[in-house]
Amino acid sequence: MNLPKVIAKPLPPKVYRTESVGISRKTHDEHYKLYMGYVNKTNEIRDLLSGRPMDRTKANQIYSDIRALKADYTFALGGVKNHEVYFDSIGGDGRPRGAVADAIVKTFGSMDAFMDDLYATSMAARGWAWLAYDHDEQTLFTYLGDAQNTFPVWNATPILAVDTYEHAYYADFLTARARYLEALFRVLDWRAINARYEQLQRQ
Repeated sequence: MNLPKVIAKPLPPKVYRTESVGISRKTHDEHYKLYMGYVNKTNEIRDLLSGRPMDRTKANQIYSDIRALKADYTFALGGVKNHEVYFDSIGGDGRPRGAVADAIVKTFGSMDAFMDDLYATSMAARGWAWLAYDHDEQTLFTYLGDAQNTFPVWNATPILAVDTYEHAYYADFLTARARYLEALFRVLDWRAINARYEQLQRQ
């Protein structure tokens, strides 16, 4: 197995625009360090899968080297991908626009109904909430996850990610997740969200 190195993406400067709603520069800087940790661990596991002598005949669902590496790989790589969508989803003016806004209204009935659903999904999630496009049904849906690697749905691509782990808001809002979400939603970057949606439509 020969896997390339994951190259970390720089933290988009636009994320600091969230300071206007109370999400601090320090929170983003510390958050980015966590993202870098996921990048490093993803590369470490890739190196182990590529170079470690491993008896694959001993693969076992209770414990085996291959099980441990493959399971933890999904957590590490999920942390990379989730955070990249999250950082790209924020730092805007919070005003929905473009084809994605039309698709949201078509699916949820109104933008207000969608925002209510996204808020409730984010409050119910232990780690993540996503707005994702289902390629099979060609529809949008708000999913939740309790960790970096739960609960994936095959052939659905996230176009908006909300990090609901405490590290995303505790320094600024303590345990008030609701206040964090209200602030975050005011600075969603709908241009970036729409760009991801339109790219999927072109594909």
